[in-house]
Amino acid sequence: MFLSPISRPLWAASQLEVQIDGTVIPFSIVDLTEWARSDGQHQSELSTWFSLLDPKSRAGVLELLQAPVIVDRSLARQLLDSWAGRQLLDQVADLVRVDDDTEGVIFLQTLNQLLAKQQQVSSLDLLGALPAERVRLDLDVLLELAKSWRMQIQRQQKLVRRLDRLPVTESLPQPPDSAAQDQGLHQDLEPRLMSLSVGHRADPLGFQLWLPVEGAPKRDHWMVLMPGLGGSPDHFRWLGRGLSRRGWAVLIPEHPGSDDRAIQALLDGHRSPPGAEVLPDRLKDLNALLSARRKGMFEVPGQYLVLAGHSLGALSALLSTGARPAPGLARRCLSVLSDLPLSNLSRLLQCQLVDVSLPQQTAPDDLSAVIGFNSFGSLLWPAGSFAKTLKVPVFLTGGTLDLITPPISEQLGLLLAMPPNPSSRVVLVEGASHFSPVRVEGQKEGGRGEDLFQLGEDLVGVQPLQVQALLEKEVVQFLLEQENLNSDDVSRAKPMHLKAGDLHLHRLDRKAASVLID
Repeated sequence: MFLSPISRPLWAASQLEVQIDGTVIPFSIVDLTEWARSDGQHQSELSTWFSLLDPKSRAGVLELLQAPVIVDRSLARQLLDSWAGRQLLDQVADLVRVDDDTEGVIFLQTLNQLLAKQQQVSSLDLLGALPAERVRLDLDVLLELAKSWRMQIQRQQKLVRRLDRLPVTESLPQPPDSAAQDQGLHQDLEPRLMSLSVGHRADPLGFQLWLPVEGAPKRDHWMVLMPGLGGSPDHFRWLGRGLSRRGWAVLIPEHPGSDDRAIQALLDGHRSPPGAEVLPDRLKDLNALLSARRKGMFEVPGQYLVLAGHSLGALSALLSTGARPAPGLARRCLSVLSDLPLSNLSRLLQCQLVDVSLPQQTAPDDLSAVIGFNSFGSLLWPAGSFAKTLKVPVFLTGGTLDLITPPISEQLGLLLAMPPNPSSRVVLVEGASHFSPVRVEGQKEGGRGEDLFQLGEDLVGVQPLQVQALLEKEVVQFLLEQENLNSDDVSRAKPMHLKAGDLHLHRLDRKAASVLID
């Protein structure tokens, strides 16, 4: 479960002060390491004190010491020097006090040195490498955190169990494959690569424009799809190509400063990680594109606009409707940030908005719907507080393996915070993650490809190509409903529980969502 012992530097701390039940006891770091690596069997003065804990608490300490603090080096390096990373380090400094370092500087330096040597880092690795005279480990706080984390994970597990008990309403022998569809009739279909000079950026803003293929049905709607933090328009070629085959135009903008090139610059050591501070420029990007289209600077067929996005792009879409964070965000974040929200990383971005000045937005006159892949906003809009001005239906998607925007709070909860709309819904896919909608070059069944992050199944989730195909089908169904809203034979999709091979997809309306999070 954890790494082999690493070599202890000559200057590493040897004394550990362990705080248990309000009492501070000095111990040897070597004894702690041996106790943890022996699963609590090593006998020492330290083990005597641990024996006073109840079995569950003792097992929790063992698990926390053994488990990797960092499980993905690339993600860790994105976070450590960011606003979100500083919030995490502030809390870690309360857990692991290194001499008089209240800012976590020594902790951060040591962690960076370890990450240069190994892919994963455990608590024991850190304790064995910290250069200090003494290190204090506050197990009282650690146990409280373990209890909180366990409760959050149990909520997710409870959601999965509830979903599994729902009767299957539709079954397919095997899920479709969006990669196979891409290689079909329109395999050579490519977007137009365009750019627009905008006043808030030094260089022209690039974007991809997918136009309807010849012979496709004429549609009344068109879409702007905004990638997430670190995302690229190329990540959503699968959806742009799929919708253009069916007659919808799709515009996918780049967002310089928070795109894949910004992340590459981060990994090259040329910049710090982007965060919620990029939202004002992202909103200006969208406003500039919509304004240019209205002025005829480029042509996109369609009368009604659908705003869509992935993760931070989904939040951009929601903010573009004129919604503002509900009053009291700073107060709500005080308790959240004191609890190391590692099972819901989106809360870090949401809380950063306390310090971000967002431009005032007004919903576009032609706005017809909003689509959010792995959306979030539970802290921005608690139940009943979402802007009442949102009069369009909202389609949200999520996955049960998502610990960045977990569905129970960030999709189901967000739907319930919004004004009721008979067409609004959440689609959850069991086994899908935060990155399931992201297609990368060379991506195969397990999710790996030639992308910057080399994402594996632990981050992408299971069967990403099939998940994308199912999501595409659901998006098409939702868009068809919007096309026919003025028709007398409108048929809105009902809640559905689809089994396609090993994948389970759940389409949930407001009533079904409220039952699941009770």
